[in-house]
Amino acid sequence: MKRFILPICLITGLILFFATGLHTKISFQQLAQSYGEIKLFAAEHIVLALMAFFAVYFLAVAMSLPIASLLTLSGGAIFGWGAAIIIITAATAGAGLVFLAAKSLLHDWLKQKTGSFLERLEAGFRKNGFSYLLALRLIPAAPFWVVNIIPALVGMRFSTFMLATFIGIAPGTLVYVGVAQGFDLVLAQGKVPDLFLLTEKKIILPLAALGVMSLLPVALDHLKKKNGAGDENHNS
Repeated sequence: MKRFILPICLITGLILFFATGLHTKISFQQLAQSYGEIKLFAAEHIVLALMAFFAVYFLAVAMSLPIASLLTLSGGAIFGWGAAIIIITAATAGAGLVFLAAKSLLHDWLKQKTGSFLERLEAGFRKNGFSYLLALRLIPAAPFWVVNIIPALVGMRFSTFMLATFIGIAPGTLVYVGVAQGFDLVLAQGKVPDLFLLTEKKIILPLAALGVMSLLPVALDHLKKKNGAGDENHNS
């Protein structure tokens, strides 16, 4: 029964977030209305504010709450560049908790159902898992919580998962925090910032390029195998 405790706690947190209506109360509109008070509190109690921000961000990622982008931009506006290390650390720790919960609850069951297919997938992911995960972190093609679960199901090592997550989310976090610092004046006026900035090519393309570069080891390994197979056929 111990293996169910962590997953049940995280799932319960997610359910309560929606059941209590918190998802309707956490928004940029609400942030803009309370921004002055929050900024003043952070200035007067910086250590406590940073600790609270870390705890909230960690729980949001661990419970897969859909507010991580809002928290990242809020932290960047309130704390400036200091928010980046808090966000990267808290997000990595929260992702690690989801990884452990998924591994303890679903891995054995999925292995029984899929048999040799999962074993082959595990073998490939163990060999190039770091590059795959790094690319998924740099290019957010799938929801963050999904990318937390899949590596656990295919047998990725926890240490590799944590390192790839920490490195992979850093560039995007720095970009978001940098953009968010320009939101400070807008939020102080009680207005909602223009989030369209986050979809501009000058932000998306560099992250996509980093994601493609992270897959180069996989491509080189595949090319090496292909050339090796070609040489064997030629010699025979």
